Amino acid sequence: MKFLNFIHESRQQIGILSADETKVLPVANLLSHERYCDMNRFIEQVTAAEMAILLQAQGDSHGKAFKLEEVTFLPPILRPKHDIICVGVNYASHRAETTGTLSSNLATQERPVYFSKRTTRIIGHEEEIQGFFELDADLDYEVELAVIIGKEGRNIVREEVEDYIFGYSIFNDISSRRLQREHLQWFKGKSLDTYSVLGPVIVHKSAFAYPPEVEIECRVNGEVRQHSNTNLLIHNIATIISDFSQGITLEPGDIIATGTPSGVGMGFKPPRFLKKGDVVECEIAGIGILRNRIG
Repeated sequence: MKFLNFIHESRQQIGILSADETKVLPVANLLSHERYCDMNRFIEQVTAAEMAILLQAQGDSHGKAFKLEEVTFLPPILRPKHDIICVGVNYASHRAETTGTLSSNLATQERPVYFSKRTTRIIGHEEEIQGFFELDADLDYEVELAVIIGKEGRNIVREEVEDYIFGYSIFNDISSRRLQREHLQWFKGKSLDTYSVLGPVIVHKSAFAYPPEVEIECRVNGEVRQHSNTNLLIHNIATIISDFSQGITLEPGDIIATGTPSGVGMGFKPPRFLKKGDVVECEIAGIGILRNRIG
C-alpha cells in the first residue's frame, strides 16, 4: 500500500492510492471514523484489523475516491516528532567523491556517520525548495531511501529490525555546502527551511522484500546525476537501526535517511550546484518520483 497526505477542496486528509494508482481513497472514509487525520498518529495507532480493511479497499475504488489530479500532495509526514536522522557517506561511491571535500577522516570511518536535520515543516512533491542563495550559492541535492519507523524501540537487535519499520519513502537531503563546511558540523548547512523533502508517498514495508534492494536515481532538469541501488549501502538498514537505537529510543513516525550515492553537485569538477528554476526529480523504484523546483 502507498500512503499519502493530501489536500482535497481545502481539506487536509490522509489516504491510500488505489491499486492502479489513479485514485486516492481517504482513510477516514474507509475506516468510518475521523481518528486518523495525521500520519504520525496513524502510524502509531493503526491496528492490524484496520490495515486489512485498507488492503482490501485498495483494489476497490467504487466508493468515495478522488482522482489523482484532483488532489494536492503534501509530504507524507508534515512535521516529524524529532529531527530527521541521517546517515552520511553511506555509499562507497559517494565517500570517494567527497574525500577531501568535507573531511579526510570520512575516508577511513568504519562506524555509521550520523547527523540530524532540523525541520519545522517538511516539504513534499511539487512544492518549491527555497534556495537561500544570498546565504550560500552552493546548493546541492541528495536522493536517499527513507525508512519510516513503525513502533517504539530501544536497543533493537539486528534480527528484529524489520518488525520496527512501517515503510519507506524518498528523501531529498538538500544542502548548502559552504555553510556545511564553515560550521564543521553539518547541522546548519542541512537545516535551512525547505531543505527536508519527503514523498510523494510512504510505501508499506510489505511491498518490498527485506531489505529493499531497489534502483535509486536523481535527475536535474532531466539529466541523470545520481544512479545506484540500495544494495550498495555500506551500512545496511539492519545495521543502521540496530546501532542507532542502542541507548536511544526510536518512535513511530521517526524518519531515517539512509545516505546518498555519488553524483551530487559538489562531486563534479567543477561543481554543478543547483540554480533558481532548476527541477530536481528523485526516483526510487517501487515508490515513485519526488519532484521539486528550486525557487
